[in-house]
Amino acid sequence: MKTMTCRQLGGPCDLALAGVTADEIIKQQDQHLKDAVAGGDVAHQPARNDMKGRWRHPKKSLGWYNDVKKAFADQPDD
Repeated sequence: MKTMTCRQLGGPCDLALAGVTADEIIKQQDQHLKDAVAGGDVAHQPARNDMKGRWRHPKKSLGWYNDVKKAFADQPDD
C-alpha cells in the first residue's frame, strides 16, 4: 500500500489517500474532490474541474495519468 496526498494529485489540501494501485488513489481523489465541492469547498473546485475534464477526455489526459503512475511508483510502501 502507498499513500499520496490530494496536493500531489493536483488538489489544494494534504488529505492522505492510500491504495495498492495508482488507479485506486485516483478514484479516491475523484471522490474526495466531488465531496469537497458538494460541501461548498471552493478551494477544491479548480481541481474538480480538471478531474472532470480528465474523465471526459482520457486520451488527452494521458500525460497527467502517466505522471501520477510514476509518482505512485516512486512513493515508498506504507
